[in-house]
Amino acid sequence: MDMQTVVIGPEGATAEDVLAVARGGARVELGAGAEEGMAAARAVVDALAARPEPVYGVSTGFGALAVRHISPELRAQLQRSLVRSHAAGMGPRVEDEVVRALMLLRLKTLASGRTGVRPVVARTMAALLNARITPVVHEYGSLGCSGDLAPLAHCAQVLMGEGEAAGPDGAVRPAAELLAEHGIEPVELREKEGLALINGTDGMLGMLVMACADLAALFTAADVTAALTLEALLGTEKVLAPELHAIRPHPGQAASAANMRKVLAGSGLTGHHQDDAPRVQDAYSVRCAPQVAGAGRDTLDHARLVAARELAAAVDNPVVIVEDDGGRVESNGNFHGAPVGYVLDFLAIAAADLASIAERRTDRLLDKNRSHGLPPFLADDPGVDSGLMIAQYTQAALVSELKRLAVPASVDSIPSSAMQEDHVSMGWSAARKLRTAVDALARVVAVEMVAATRALEIRTFAGTAARPAPATAAVLAAVREAGVPGPGRDRFLAPDLEAAYAFVRSGGLVRAAETVTGALA
Repeated sequence: MDMQTVVIGPEGATAEDVLAVARGGARVELGAGAEEGMAAARAVVDALAARPEPVYGVSTGFGALAVRHISPELRAQLQRSLVRSHAAGMGPRVEDEVVRALMLLRLKTLASGRTGVRPVVARTMAALLNARITPVVHEYGSLGCSGDLAPLAHCAQVLMGEGEAAGPDGAVRPAAELLAEHGIEPVELREKEGLALINGTDGMLGMLVMACADLAALFTAADVTAALTLEALLGTEKVLAPELHAIRPHPGQAASAANMRKVLAGSGLTGHHQDDAPRVQDAYSVRCAPQVAGAGRDTLDHARLVAARELAAAVDNPVVIVEDDGGRVESNGNFHGAPVGYVLDFLAIAAADLASIAERRTDRLLDKNRSHGLPPFLADDPGVDSGLMIAQYTQAALVSELKRLAVPASVDSIPSSAMQEDHVSMGWSAARKLRTAVDALARVVAVEMVAATRALEIRTFAGTAARPAPATAAVLAAVREAGVPGPGRDRFLAPDLEAAYAFVRSGGLVRAAETVTGALA
């Protein structure tokens, strides 16, 4: 199969481009018009560099040091010094997919023709991506304003043939060795180029795009597990009726309710809430599942809108404006990460609440006083066996962590650069904690899946004539095939929970349901 190629031109990039390059290893090419636009902008920079008047980013220092006019013979050194000094990250390595997304998005801005870099800089960035040379970027170093400075500087350093990077085999080596092995010539940076390589929201945006993709899948998975739990608790599916959701027209809510209806279609277990322990209505965690998951879906739609706008943007400071009479370079504040930071924080809140309601459903399945005939903790021999008691503890610990991760990063600001940069977005921090939250949410959904499938099998084993829905039966079979066992005596539980997490994270849960339901939203 031919490897996918992503073409980056002046119009920007798409979320699909980011995912293809970051996760799929797609090749990158510069599109039609990109090099011409870069060359035109570079001509503006060269003309301004020849003038005696100082121009920020071209012939001055940076940040609080912008008051100094730099003479022509020192400007190459200025760019090298900028990159080296800003490559000041600390802490663990950032994941390769994040770095690849960051590099692609910086390339997207270079290709916009707004930065004033020479085409060779963009071509070299593309060559690094295609050679699968991934700069070592560290966890700490970005305030989300003036761009993701330290992370981007570590990438720019590799373009210069300095610093460290991982090769295609994953081994970390000196960048100079890796570039030489792949026939890539290091770039000697000229006026403005160092600044253009580090002044963007690319890291936080790349993580936003990937989080949106992951959360979209998890919202659907959570609809499936909510339906399984409703069925295992003999709840009523009447609350999922389309006419009930039409009178509160939030699109996400309607989508989640429709997913649950599809999963429960044909169930012989739903609607028995009046049989042995009569209920007028189900608990909120069951009855309100579409409202909570739906609100998260609508939040996700807003985040995708913000991401799409940012993907179409050219984020740099200063920017080059090409005009008929030559052009100019203008300072601006477009590098501020507030738009991205806000939605990253908003998604962390949605993830925490979705996890919270899933944990409440799990606890209800395990409590013999609220599970309508199921054994305590879904244990084989309660008292001798503990069943899923501690699986719920693990789930509760994850939910508690998710609540801490939902505390917004974007409301914080620490002044920097001698008070020149006196308000920052902390968008990188918002993105980092959202990645952790997404992973934790997947684990919470996995525990609900384990509990709900075990509860449904216990119902079946109890000899009831009522059968689960066809989609539920397909899920049960797939979960067992994935190495997650059903009811029985206590066993080493951690590997089972890890297998359940992998099944959810890979999309296996949703795919299993869709073999019966067709595509779920």
